[in-house]
Amino acid sequence: MPETETSALKLVFVGHVDHGKSTIIGRLLHDTGSLPEGVVERARRIARETGQPFEYAYLLDAFEEEQKQGITIDTTQIQFRTKKREYVIIDAPGHKEFLKNMISGASGAEAAFLIIDANEGVREQSKRHAYILSLLGIKAIYVVLNKMDLAAYSRDVYEGIRRDMGEFLESLGVSPIDYIPVSGYEGDNVLSPSPNLPWFGGKPLIEAMDSIEKTLRPDDEPLRFPIQDVYKFDERRIIAGRVERGSLAAGDEIVVYPSGRKTRVKTLEFWAARDVKDRVNTEESVGVTLEDEFFNKRGEVIAVPSAPLSVSRRFRANLFWMGSRPASAGRKYKIKIATDEVTGQISEISRIIDASTLDAAKSSSEISMNDVAEVTIETDRAIAFDTFAECAPTGRFVIVEDYDVSGGGIITAPVDTGETSRLFRGGGISFDCDIFREFYFNLAGRQGQGKDGADGSYAAGDSLPLKGNSYNYPADFDLICAEENAAVKVREAKIADILSLDKYEFTYMPLIDGKGFAIKASDPSEFLNYLQAFRNLDAAGEKRFFDRWLRFEQYRTMIFHSGFWAI
Repeated sequence: MPETETSALKLVFVGHVDHGKSTIIGRLLHDTGSLPEGVVERARRIARETGQPFEYAYLLDAFEEEQKQGITIDTTQIQFRTKKREYVIIDAPGHKEFLKNMISGASGAEAAFLIIDANEGVREQSKRHAYILSLLGIKAIYVVLNKMDLAAYSRDVYEGIRRDMGEFLESLGVSPIDYIPVSGYEGDNVLSPSPNLPWFGGKPLIEAMDSIEKTLRPDDEPLRFPIQDVYKFDERRIIAGRVERGSLAAGDEIVVYPSGRKTRVKTLEFWAARDVKDRVNTEESVGVTLEDEFFNKRGEVIAVPSAPLSVSRRFRANLFWMGSRPASAGRKYKIKIATDEVTGQISEISRIIDASTLDAAKSSSEISMNDVAEVTIETDRAIAFDTFAECAPTGRFVIVEDYDVSGGGIITAPVDTGETSRLFRGGGISFDCDIFREFYFNLAGRQGQGKDGADGSYAAGDSLPLKGNSYNYPADFDLICAEENAAVKVREAKIADILSLDKYEFTYMPLIDGKGFAIKASDPSEFLNYLQAFRNLDAAGEKRFFDRWLRFEQYRTMIFHSGFWAI
């Protein structure tokens, strides 16, 4: 018996509606005795009640409503084991309206089986799904020609589809491992070679699955640890998250992005004593404490100094749009990358691609449902990310509009990355804050909105734009960005110094925080109390903190501006 691998291989089955994905998986599970007791009887009962013949696909379509409709709506995941190893089989929807679920299901797969009805041939959705698989970076792909019984097990039909699909896949830079002819309904070439296919010399489906090389867990690759949350226990601030790549141990030198702050891991923290270990690896969740008391927050990413992330407000991407309302340049959306959420917009649509033909329209101001586009995205603040080729978890994103996921994509290249893209730079540090950001209150929408005020990047000696629509700062003050562990000394409207907060000494100058609010600290003792309160801040105490330590109206005003209240 081959050696059993400890980590399950994730496979996704995709294809045009009614081409038989669920039937093949149902047959596979049925013939290997992998189904729970009672599942087959339940499926047969539902078939009788609906007056339809029994289909192996019913074994996968867990919801009775789906079985009545005859289409897979949601993404079904099934644990499955062969003699070699464990699998997670993902049955992704094929109907055009359910492409969103297909993408979410396929995004975690390590290999794919693209199902094509041999009797019906290659369809638009077959090519669209192949394109999505290429966008998601899935390299191990088998093309499965199903319903060979309806095509009289014809070798000519097989070769014709192989030729047509092969030309399309070659244009995508995709080289399938093989093309496997099967009949999911009859069971031909699923578990063992079929006498009805004597001309086929390749592996049957289950052997093809077992032959896929499992991607090694990337424990030895550079660390990527997105922060999910920060908890305060006794005197500890515990940073919780999941290691998406690499490994982590106490004593490791790390960098927190997008700020670029360096420190070391002080301890690893676990919920239960049985979970305690010296090092955590890829796909493991953990809490950590750091040697330096930074104000860490959800959305930041911890990495190692030798493998930095890109930090920028702009990146190029391939975007697949799934919203019923077309995407347009300039409209604001919520963008989610790993654990980070940021407001952003499509600043440029380079070209739109028809995923089924690969035809491109270079001039368009909108991206319609099911279109793929090459775009540039601009966010309201600098964020940390990788290209998808470098690291998938920190290189892909989704776009949310009206509380619904309307698009998803992969980052292909950063734009204007590096220290020069940050608002303040100098003293070996660089960081952003909102001091020059104009805030607006939309009366119609009853919500606050913001847009950038002054543009540029500022270093020691530079003059600062201290007056805007909604702010007016003095010529001399100290900017305290506790979130970034940084301070800026402003004298005569110019930057006199940029330094880390641990090197800053109270100067009796007016203090302004990173949002432009006055800090109510008039002596060194009060200032230290402010910093301590900030470092102990949690969501439950935010209002008390702001009431005690910050004054909104001293440097910011509320004015009516172009139909909005500018704050």
